[in-house]
Amino acid sequence: MAGNSFGNLFKITTFGESHGEALGGIIDGCPAGITIDFEAIQNDMQRRKPGQSSIVTQRKEEDEVQFLSGLFEGKTTGTPIGFIIPNTNQKSDDYSHIKDTFRPSHADYVYVKKYGIRDYRGGGRSSARETASRVVAGAIAKQVISDIKINAFVSAVGEIAIDKPYQDLDFSKIESNPVRCPDELIAQQMEAHIKEIKKQGDTVGGIITCVIQNVPIGLGEPVFDKLHAELGKAMLSINAVHGFEYGEGFCSAKMKGSEHNDSFNPDGTTKSNLSGGIQGGISNGMDIYFRVAFKPVATLLQKQEVLTNKGEIIELQGKGRHDPCVVPRAVPIVEAMSALVIADYFLLNKIHQTK
Repeated sequence: MAGNSFGNLFKITTFGESHGEALGGIIDGCPAGITIDFEAIQNDMQRRKPGQSSIVTQRKEEDEVQFLSGLFEGKTTGTPIGFIIPNTNQKSDDYSHIKDTFRPSHADYVYVKKYGIRDYRGGGRSSARETASRVVAGAIAKQVISDIKINAFVSAVGEIAIDKPYQDLDFSKIESNPVRCPDELIAQQMEAHIKEIKKQGDTVGGIITCVIQNVPIGLGEPVFDKLHAELGKAMLSINAVHGFEYGEGFCSAKMKGSEHNDSFNPDGTTKSNLSGGIQGGISNGMDIYFRVAFKPVATLLQKQEVLTNKGEIIELQGKGRHDPCVVPRAVPIVEAMSALVIADYFLLNKIHQTK
């Protein structure tokens, strides 16, 4: 299986399955001499972990990170950073009923067709549990680019959405509720909606908005390595993501150039920021902001038709521990992938500046 690595200079390779002994990763290219805040890493893991509230999967995992290499006396050594996250609460029997079936909108069928085998326990490698390793790497990447601030939050659940620009939101309130929405009134509506969907044995999708501030001018490369292209790749690599737009995104298709152009101020900043902080694939110093759309979780705790490995269509009801809505737990994942992209381009830019 290819495609288990992400990044160029700051590179993460992940391994492990949802119901295996452990997940883990190797971070290559992290500069030496960075003092690591282990509490900050564990805090991001707590934000992603299952079982943290009544509106997420009730699988109980502490997700405590064990570092194996690349650190000495609390600082990075410049060598590969190896780590594992033990799995401690697998309930593989919950998946025995799907051993010989292919669930709709899962990776089950294509995995068997591509590899001739699949780990049906929680989806194996296709499980969103793989993202725990990304959060570890992203938490370290944040410390490499400590002056750059990354804040992601839930801006929509189903039809319920924040109707304010991000500039009018208080990011300090993101962690004040289990939905991770900084608008407290909208957060209450989202939480109630997710609970109702859960009672029905159904699932619902949502949108996460991410804002990256204090980005220096010059991150990103022309043509194929544009900054927004890499951010898009990073976001679309996250389980259940079906859409990405930066700046005004699809709304810009409805606008005239005279409406969309970001006019300059004398200091090089712009009066508006409809471009989302990126021009020609290169950061321009303004806030980078984008939205990521997540589909509803495919596993339903109600009956639906499935395909068997004998080519039969039967009715099957899902069981086990699953998220009715993935977006609250995906917030730190979006931040992590953003940090990996920015750290990678930040280090690449330093190389250019020294030439």
